[in-house]
This record gives sequence, structure tokens and C-alpha cells, in this order.
Amino acid sequence: MKGICYIVGAGEFTPRGFLPKEGDLVIAADGGYQSLTALGIRPGIVVGDMDSATQSVVGIPLLRFPIRKDDTDLSLALKLGSLAGYKRFRLYGAGGGPREDHFFAAIQLMAGWSRRGMEIRLIASAFTLYAITGGSLIIPTIPGKIISVFSYSPESSGVTLRGLDYEENNLTLQNDVPLGVSNAAAGRRALISVRRGTLIIWQTV
Repeated sequence: MKGICYIVGAGEFTPRGFLPKEGDLVIAADGGYQSLTALGIRPGIVVGDMDSATQSVVGIPLLRFPIRKDDTDLSLALKLGSLAGYKRFRLYGAGGGPREDHFFAAIQLMAGWSRRGMEIRLIASAFTLYAITGGSLIIPTIPGKIISVFSYSPESSGVTLRGLDYEENNLTLQNDVPLGVSNAAAGRRALISVRRGTLIIWQTV
């Protein structure tokens, strides 16, 4: 199996969990190049319109796009990673910063790529987001930390929650009713599954 594709956007970067190894791919999406060079990390490729880049890309392949386009730089990077054969993605620099609207766009991308069968997470300094579609997820937790579960489909059915203060079996969540907000970890790991639909899981750290 292919490794993990790490994608670094132009937003606030945290090094938490950023541990690429042999077989992984690191893609800088536009201004994410600055975050990586500040850490002395060379991405495998840089992609985007480069409207938020503050330094020139030297000695690294650059796939440049026009500013007026129908894709975000993060979306372009996901497509590039997928074309390279990766099915597991970690998104950095996508959870906030000067363009908060791009955070909402990133959540949309997570849901869409989860529906394509990809494993995808967004890592920010204060939280991690997960997306699952018609499947299950086991995550390490810290007792008392907030875990919220949201439907990103009109309806998500057969939702099971284990290892949380409020445990559920065969729950139905809707995307306009925040029933799954502000649950909390009860132990050291949590199981979240959904039979039909797409969930976005918010975990504070």
C-alpha cells in the first residue's frame, strides 16, 4: 500500500503529527511552501496559483495554475496526490489563517474525498478533523476532551458512538440538527461508525 500524502496549505501550520517517512509524498499547496522551508523540509512538488507565496520556489518541481480557476490550491493538491496513487491524506495549513473561508472549503473537500473512499484528516493546532463515509474509525483520545460528530449528508444513519460520555447505537444524524455536538471522550480511544452517509468528526487536542 502507498504511504501517506501530506498536503500543506497556506494557513496556520502546526508540526503536530507531521512525520513524513519513506514512501510518503509531501505536497506544498501555494503558500504552504513557506511553512515547509521554515522547517527545512523539501516538498516533493509545489502546486497552486502562487498568489500567497512570499518566496520563489527553487530546485523543486512547480505545477503552476492561473489565479482565475475553478479549484482551490488544496483541491489541486488532493487531485495530484490521488493521481500519484495515494489514498491516505493529511491536510495541514487548512484549518484557519488569513482566509477562513478556505477552512469551510477544506471541510467540503474532506467530505467529497471521503465519499471516494479516501482516508482524510485535517490537522490544526487545536483540533483534528476526520471524515468517514459508510465506515468506521477508531481514534486515540484523552478523557474529557471534546469530540463532536456532524452529519455532512442530509442524513447519516446507523451511527454508533463508543468510548464517549454519550454512547449511541443506530443513531440518525441530520446536517441541519447539531445533535452530535460537544460529546467528550470517556477513555483512551473512541469508536465512531456510520452505516450510510458522511460524518465529519471534530476532536480537540
